[in-house]
Amino acid sequence: MTGAGAEEARRTLLTDARPAGGGERPVDLLIDGGRVVGVGPDLPAAGADVVDLEGRWVAPGLWDSHVHMDQWALVRQRLDLSSARSAAEVAALVGERLRSSPPPAGQSLVGYGFQDALWPDAPDRALLDAVSGDVPVVLVSKDLHAAWLDSRALREHGHADHPSGLLREQAAFDVNTAVSAVSEQQLDLWVAEAADAAAARGVVGVVDLEMTLSLDRWACRVAAGTRALRVRAGVYPADLDAVAALGLRTGDPVEGTDGLVTVGPFKIITDGSLNTRTAWCHDPYPGLEGDPAARGLPTYEADELVAWLRRASSAGFVPAVHAIGDAANSRALDALEEVGCGGSIEHAQLLDPQDVARFARLGIVASVQPEHAMDDRDVADRHWSGRTGRAFALESLVEAGVVLRLGSDAPVAPLDPWVAVAAATSRSRDGREPWHPEQRIVASAALAASTDGRSSVEAGSAADLVVTDLDPLAASDAELRAMPVSGTLLAGRRTHWTL
Repeated sequence: MTGAGAEEARRTLLTDARPAGGGERPVDLLIDGGRVVGVGPDLPAAGADVVDLEGRWVAPGLWDSHVHMDQWALVRQRLDLSSARSAAEVAALVGERLRSSPPPAGQSLVGYGFQDALWPDAPDRALLDAVSGDVPVVLVSKDLHAAWLDSRALREHGHADHPSGLLREQAAFDVNTAVSAVSEQQLDLWVAEAADAAAARGVVGVVDLEMTLSLDRWACRVAAGTRALRVRAGVYPADLDAVAALGLRTGDPVEGTDGLVTVGPFKIITDGSLNTRTAWCHDPYPGLEGDPAARGLPTYEADELVAWLRRASSAGFVPAVHAIGDAANSRALDALEEVGCGGSIEHAQLLDPQDVARFARLGIVASVQPEHAMDDRDVADRHWSGRTGRAFALESLVEAGVVLRLGSDAPVAPLDPWVAVAAATSRSRDGREPWHPEQRIVASAALAASTDGRSSVEAGSAADLVVTDLDPLAASDAELRAMPVSGTLLAGRRTHWTL
């Protein structure tokens, strides 16, 4: 397999380049051996491939700090349900797809992207049965924490007696894993296509938190020519001992990948999600008062979480703790403080004000997904009513001195850091009024949080670069979301190039 990512690096002189942010005169960038070896005016061109950028802007290459790469590649092939505003609309979309393009005999129709939290009607197996005939139908929610099945699919996946067909949390994860089981060859092809698409948006690296161990798969992909991205591949509790037994720890390069793939963090999930009302909160969800799950679902007791974090950190793994509700974030910070291991909290969507300062004091990175705020603002207004001023509280975190990393949680949001930067700086989408504009962050902070902490292109730095037709620090929300990317370089290799 070959593609743009397989191109060899070359000595290159980029002329008439503007550093992101403007205000500086154009400079030349000399790239050699995978690094930026010179930045300044009128650099010598001897032996270099000279490219005139004609005043385009250059910034450090983009990173998405939280993706599920296999799932993103699969979702790109699935029935898109994101436009549906009711269960009935979903059933209509399913019926239309089955009439126009049914799956091969014996295979399931798989859809993705529904959000039922604000629907006027409830997902039910009978609605799907009315349109599916003898085709198994599996529909995965946008946040991956729920799956809606028809009766045929429920029987196939061991839930024949489920009353509604709407599975949540682990049951949903298990079904999604089952329907995602395509051949390795096919999945690798789709992942390569997704990686090239990411490179076309200026992406040079991802933190891949796929729930199945992917270190070996990424090594095979790189060997086969998928070289468009750097990948930090996460490890979950089920695989911790096996990876540690190999002598690997967070940051170690994976053999045979030329350093493109490294061992990522230890990922552990402590609660559910907002849309499924399983994010664990201090206060009950409206209408669920008295229900045992009224405040959501914690997945670990405090002592269990501490034990896992201690076990992982003692083996050399940096933790990445999924926490969405305010109670989950408090428990995650408690555990991280007790172990004293540092790391990140993934999502950090609803925070107690006192916990914001704890992020900074403990040196915990807030790995956040700004576009989720745009997706979930109406859901949050209903289910976190009175608390949304501390939901997706990016500016509060920045003001407290917390290190931010932006991501997408793809497939939950698109693998496109420009979308994340737009949402973080505008808190708006589709022409709506900004949602809690006091939590907007400045463009320079959003871009640095999307470039693995690199705020500028300097001599000696890796030649992981993005070339854009607009200044990313002066672009509007709409311009950011459609940011024209002319080139992407990974260690000096052109993984995307239109110049």
